Parts: sequence; structure tokens; C-alpha cells
Amino acid sequence: MTSATTPRQAPAPSAGVDYIVVQAGGKGTRLEHLTANKPKALVPVENLPMLFHLFRQFPDKKFVIIADYHRDVLREYLASFAEVDYQVVDAEGSGTCGGVGQALDLIPADVPFMLVWSDLILPATFQLPAEPGDYIGISQTFECRWSHRAGELVEERSREHGVAGLFVFRDASSLKEVPASGELVRWMQQEGFSFTELGLAGTREFGLLSEYRALPQQKVRPFNRMTLTVDRVIKEAIDEQGRALAADERAWYQYAAGHGVTGIPAVHGTDPLVLERIDGGNVYEYGDLSLDAKRGILADLTGALTRLHEVGSMPADSFSVKDAYFAKTMNRLSRIRDLVPHADRRTITVNGRECRNVYYYRRDLERALDALRCERFSFIHGDCTFSNLMLRGGTEPVLIDPRGYFGHTKLFGDPNYDWAKLYYSVVGNYDRFNLGEFRLGIGESAVDLDIVSNRWEELEDELFALSGADPRTIKLLHAVIWLSLTTYAWQDYDSVCGAFYNGLYHLEGALA
Repeated sequence: MTSATTPRQAPAPSAGVDYIVVQAGGKGTRLEHLTANKPKALVPVENLPMLFHLFRQFPDKKFVIIADYHRDVLREYLASFAEVDYQVVDAEGSGTCGGVGQALDLIPADVPFMLVWSDLILPATFQLPAEPGDYIGISQTFECRWSHRAGELVEERSREHGVAGLFVFRDASSLKEVPASGELVRWMQQEGFSFTELGLAGTREFGLLSEYRALPQQKVRPFNRMTLTVDRVIKEAIDEQGRALAADERAWYQYAAGHGVTGIPAVHGTDPLVLERIDGGNVYEYGDLSLDAKRGILADLTGALTRLHEVGSMPADSFSVKDAYFAKTMNRLSRIRDLVPHADRRTITVNGRECRNVYYYRRDLERALDALRCERFSFIHGDCTFSNLMLRGGTEPVLIDPRGYFGHTKLFGDPNYDWAKLYYSVVGNYDRFNLGEFRLGIGESAVDLDIVSNRWEELEDELFALSGADPRTIKLLHAVIWLSLTTYAWQDYDSVCGAFYNGLYHLEGALA
């Protein structure tokens, strides 16, 4: 896999538990717009869907996933991105009992298993019990509607004694009479279930939109870990993809420093990468500046990129161009064709515009890209969005997080790619989209996408004037960048779909 690879950690001790049944059928109504298009199990927390935190914590287990709300979305998403052994059952009943009996039909009757709600994020220190038995997880961290007191289940709200939604059973016999519908904990109470308590201190659950919004914004992908000190930023790779990207980033900084490039952080170490911490914010955080101030910053940004492109050049590699613009994009899109609603239609209406579907008009895109001309490669940044551009002291541009490659070529690439990435932020509002600040409505016949503005769009013409880039070329590449984002943003179903639809919207404009 590419960007969809979930970082793995050492398997938690299993005490003989090889099967995990996950109740993932819930609507998550209280999360409001976050679950309009997907089940709660796929809402991302810290750059991973809730369900995938279980996959990462127990990569060696066999999972049976119970689906109900948006069951087709869950099935297709798992088919595209899950890297564990799993099966899905469509709940025939409702409530937390729904699908449990069906799930148990898929595992041996005489083996221990865990039953867990999909929206629990367990702490890294969690361990399954060493001794066989029937266990009930006690929250100790968040309030639950049911409690376990003096060995009995009580419908009484509690944090210290709360029934969190995690159970370990010695075998399936005690659940053989579970009803097809209803509330599982209430049925257990009525049946007089007896459990040993299992403390879940540190476990998190996100039932309300306000709780979800309180999460800190993630500014790194799941293949990186970033540590901040008073004056340093430490970037560490945590999987194979992260290590490959880190090598390219190190090489870029070394080349830039060796050629006197200014406007980059000081490098204090390379393994892991240790950089100067910039006293300032990302450019997208300065949307409330005056128009004149923005003009000055944009002039400084384009000047910095122009000087970067003048550091060195080489003959263009047509194979790298083809790979970066067309092959990579179509390869990524191939993985989500069955996932995105309406992808089987020749045209899709996005924000009122009837757009050609790239799956049916891929040759139109290929011909348009083949018509672009790039005679020489320049030293490029490769990912110069506002998210990767900072303002030291709120005024001085600093380039961070370079890509370090273009297609098959290291360090050098098409300078138009840099201008398209900058356009992606100035006009496309990518950075707000990346922060989840958008609403996506998927209807039966049309799609509506509303992205919060970076508030730089009015400088579109000035960007073209300052860069000297051809507007038609940049607008075409801008559409391609959105289409390519689809599986790079795989952690959030709405982002996958939103990037696809926005790519079609801008592609239609570019091909018109």
C-alpha cells in the first residue's frame, strides 16, 4: 500500500483471544455532519478512523465487523484500506444486539473472543486479561449510561463504574440466545450476566461533536511523529513509507543548504530530522491580514520560489512528468472507484456544474496533460501549500516540509508543480479542507461541497502575474492535485470523496 498503510505497533498480549467482534453499526447521530455520509466507526481520530485504531492495536487478530448504518460505505472502505483479516456481517436486527448472533456464527464456538464497540480508542497500555473468563470493561475515564456495581448491571450513569462497551468472553455459549435486536447491556442485565471487571483507564470515547472538536488538530500524517521543544522540531518516521519520505526530505535540506538557499529552517540533525522551530504560523493562519499585507506576503512567497527554481536545472524527464501527473493520479483513483458514490456515472453534478467523470474520460485528461510542455526541470519544493509555508514573525516566508522528488526524479521537477501547489492554497483552500473544515452533501443526483475559505482567493490574478505561470496549465494541474489527494487523504472517507468531487469540478473548468 501507499499512503493507506496504517502504522503497526507490537501486538497487545492476547490471552488466547484470536477473534474480535466489533459492533460498528451505529449512526453516531450526536456527531452531526461527521456521520452524514459514513458510519461513526469511520470518523477519524488522530489521523485514523476509529475502527482502525483497533486494527493497529491488534494487527494479528481476526475481526468480524458488524455493519448497519451506511453498510455499503463501510464494506467498500474496508476493501480499499483495511490490512487485517476481517469479515463483515450486515446486521439483520437493530440496536447493539443487532448482528451479534450473526457474527458469532463466523467464529469457533469454543474459543475466547472480545466484543467491543467500534468507537472506543483504547490506550496503548491496554492488555487483555491473562486468565480465561468473562470480563466487562469499566470506563474509569468517560461517563457511561450503564454501570457495573456490586457484580450487577445497573442503568445508572457513571464514570468510575461505567460500562464502556468492551467485553471478553471465554466462549460463545453465554451469548447463544442473544436476540436479533435490542440493547445488549439491558439484555445482559435481564439474563443476570456475571462479569469480572477489566479497568479501561485512559480509554477515549467520542459521543458528542463538542468532544470531537476538542481534539487537537493533527498536522502530520500517520507515518510521521513530530515532537516540539522550545526551539526545535523533531520529525521521526514510524513506518516504511515515513522512512522513505524522510530520506527524500533530508536530501532536499542538504542540497538546499549546500547551495545557499535562504528561507528554510536551520537543520540541527538528520537522523531523526531535527529542525529549527520557526517563531510564526502557517500562511493559512494569516487570512485576516489586510489585502495590501497579503499582496506583500504573496510577492515574498513567489520571489522565494522563483529563487529556489533558479538554484539549478536539468533536462526534463518525460517519464517523471507522466508519472507525477497522470499515472500516479489514475493509480490512486483506481483504488476508490467502488468507494465513491456516483463514480459509476459518466457525469456527476458538483456544486451545480455537470462534470465529466474522469473514470470515463481519462483519455481526455491524458491528452490535456500530454499537451503540456516542460523542457527543463528546476530545483523545486514539491509541496508548497500554505500548510508547508510559514511566516517567521508573521512576515518572512520560510519553506518547510519539502517533498524532495517529482515522479522518478529526486530534488528536481516541473516548476509549474510548485505554482499549482501554491494555487491549491490561494484559490483552492486546500489547507482548510485538510483541517476538515468543509461540508460534503452527497445527494441522489448531485453533490454539494463547501470548503471554508483561506481568504486569499482575490489574489488569484496577482499570483499568475508574479509567477509568470500559464493560467490554463496551473488550473489543469490544480484539478489533478485534487484528484491525486483522494487516497493520500484516505483516513477520512469524506475527504476521499470531497477531493474526488472537487477534482472533477476543477477539471471540468480546466477542460472547458
